[in-house]
Amino acid sequence: MPLYESVVIARQDISTTQADTLADELTAILGEGGGKVTKRENWGLRSLTYRIKKNRKAHYLFFNIDAPPAAVNEYERRMRINEDVLRYLTVAVDSHEEGPSAVVQNKGRPEGEGGRGDRGGFGGGFGGRGGREGGFGGRGGGGGGGGRDGGRFDSGRRPRGDSAPGE
Repeated sequence: MPLYESVVIARQDISTTQADTLADELTAILGEGGGKVTKRENWGLRSLTYRIKKNRKAHYLFFNIDAPPAAVNEYERRMRINEDVLRYLTVAVDSHEEGPSAVVQNKGRPEGEGGRGDRGGFGGGFGGRGGREGGFGGRGGGGGGGGRDGGRFDSGRRPRGDSAPGE
């Protein structure tokens, strides 16, 4: 049978026990169609990047599925009907990964550690915008502190009425 991975995003209004009940219902749907869920993880209540149907947070559920396509189609059809499901994504995979997912492994770690916080932002990382010399996000240019403005984000234009030094 084909292998799938599926992530379901459920409303923030429901409790954790209701999210587990939803996961049980979805597992039962796959079982009725002749498939099985080999791994199920509840990633918990997490912040959304952007609002979905007025929700800022959502419960994330992850499934490794071994089921025929007809069972997966019924699974997705029932999720479209369910009001508690905000979004879902089911992807066919060649093989399932063993052990806990990366989200579960990093659950105890603070968000800044190993996340986006250590990459730098404007004026850091790959050079930032260092004026004309550094280029915008150029890897070879300012190095975060290059350019005429010391690595700050700058449009490169002078305000009206100012003259350039030496003019």
